[in-house]
Amino acid sequence: MKEPFLAAVPVLTKLESAGYEAYFVGGAVRDFLLKKEINDIDIATSATPEEVKQIFSKTVDVGIEHGTVLVLYQNQSYEITTFRTEAEYEDYRRPKAVSFIRSLKEDLQRRDFTMNAIAMDKDGNLIDPFHGELSIKNQVIQTVGKATDRFQEDALRMMRAVRFVSQLSFRIEEETLTALEDLVHLLGKIAIERKQSEFDKLLSGDNRKQALQLILQTKIYLYLPGLSNQEESLKLILEYKFDRLTTREMWALLVYCLKLKNKEIEEFLRGWRMPLKEIREIQLIMHYLNKRFEVNWSSYDLYEATQEIFLSAEVLYLVINGFESNDSIQHYIQIYEGLPIKARSEMDVTGNDLMEWFNKSGGPWVKELLLKVEQAILAGSLVNNKKNIKEWLTECNHN
Repeated sequence: MKEPFLAAVPVLTKLESAGYEAYFVGGAVRDFLLKKEINDIDIATSATPEEVKQIFSKTVDVGIEHGTVLVLYQNQSYEITTFRTEAEYEDYRRPKAVSFIRSLKEDLQRRDFTMNAIAMDKDGNLIDPFHGELSIKNQVIQTVGKATDRFQEDALRMMRAVRFVSQLSFRIEEETLTALEDLVHLLGKIAIERKQSEFDKLLSGDNRKQALQLILQTKIYLYLPGLSNQEESLKLILEYKFDRLTTREMWALLVYCLKLKNKEIEEFLRGWRMPLKEIREIQLIMHYLNKRFEVNWSSYDLYEATQEIFLSAEVLYLVINGFESNDSIQHYIQIYEGLPIKARSEMDVTGNDLMEWFNKSGGPWVKELLLKVEQAILAGSLVNNKKNIKEWLTECNHN
């Protein structure tokens, strides 16, 4: 066993000392068996939420109606959830009721996939009634019990299956895949925010090309915002070698394949409930990508775009054109690093300086003159120094 499990062992010990069962469960156990990095751990226990709160002095009711209590212990926080079973699901999204139980096996039985239905005790021993470790060894995504039952309980599990194909490079077991194809229409019942979260994770995975192929094959795309009539555009994205793209750049590539412009980009991404900041970043990437198709980067373009944006636009330009070399990226980084300023705030002149020097009140002229100074500094024809800028402007004004 390793961190962060080791740090949490005292939590399990404390629960056991009070007479309850306690185990590590879920994705953290799966990732431990896969030798992947583990960030958050989940703990399941036979203790009810009220019993957990009696054992630990510092707790927060983060999801107590579902049996989850956040425990603050030894400067760490842990989500501890009571073993539970779930009643019939409503709208293919959530159970009508949750019942707390004392059986670990029954708790594991309600989970989505066998690889996520493994528990581990404080000594590192596995409790694996549904052969999840074998699924991990065989790199198979298989539901716990009948796939039709699991998908009808929560239709989002179908997208989770494909997302795990992307993240883990596993394959979906045949019966599970068949059920997915048969029940895919239930994704129409799922909130966009939940689908966006899964799709975003899918786009970040190492095996995202195969996952996107499955999105097409299983018809999941019919139930995704703005993609229901975009089969050909999704086929187009598969033609590119996009393994070096970030998640944000994958969204930009999708926008490119959809042939969206300006406000259409915003409308499409808002349909995915994407935060406005991310929408604006993708719009900027697309603006400079379109400009890059026409001309090489100028020093001013690099400066105006900022390094983060121009790097994304350039790597997309390379991917779309089928260029595998990153030489141009290094070239433009070198130019950018040599710029005399990287932001307007670095200019050694302000609007107040201009109004004082020319004894004039503010107006559009101030913005125009600052832009003129900015361009001259970037072009190398003006040193970024208040004295030099004043002399240069005075000379220009006389001319």
